[in-house]
Amino acid sequence: MFKIMLIEDDVTLFSEIKERLAQWSYEIYGISDFGNVLEEFAAVKPELVIIDIQLPRFDGFHWCRMLRAHSNVPIIFLSSRDHPSDMVMSMQLGADDFIQKPFHFEVLIAKIQATLRRVYNYNTERIELKTWRGATIEYGKNTITNGLGTALLTKNEMFILKLLVERKNQIVEREELIKSLWDNEHFVSDNTLTVNVNRLRKKLEPLDLSDCIETKVGQGYMATEEAAP
Repeated sequence: MFKIMLIEDDVTLFSEIKERLAQWSYEIYGISDFGNVLEEFAAVKPELVIIDIQLPRFDGFHWCRMLRAHSNVPIIFLSSRDHPSDMVMSMQLGADDFIQKPFHFEVLIAKIQATLRRVYNYNTERIELKTWRGATIEYGKNTITNGLGTALLTKNEMFILKLLVERKNQIVEREELIKSLWDNEHFVSDNTLTVNVNRLRKKLEPLDLSDCIETKVGQGYMATEEAAP
């Protein structure tokens, strides 16, 4: 049974979501003190966090930033705010997905299932280490390391890197990446993938690897192997 922390101050909506997700055998936890989200998160140790943007005391962006500083737990934003900048901000802060209110529960459940499956299943693969351009990728730890340092990636960032590196020097189409990450691309903005790839590149910059993921305009992305001497 997966534990989900639902950070939502609308009591009616919280109860409705909790009731619906309980039917899928998810264990739902709420927040009793919106000024101490980190403490309650640490006590529950959930496998997934669903968070609204508009909250008492501090907004969801603040808490997403705080959670990312301590954990790689998958985070889904659930918000009535519909400006594109809100989705971009959530992805830049390390969220895994964004669902706009009002929403269909079938979409929420599908995205929860896809996120949990992606995060907690692919790390069980037999191969945990991969060498790429002189760097060591540890899938189980979500890290990539070389002589310049170590980058800690989110689940989505690692998943993108894994797909590209496993097929290095080959173009992986945008549609394939979106389907692999979010299962149903109908509910995902194309910009969401762009934001995730750009965030991955930014984390690879200190390792001098950001240019090793090439954009193939109109097609997708490609991780390159070291050039021949």
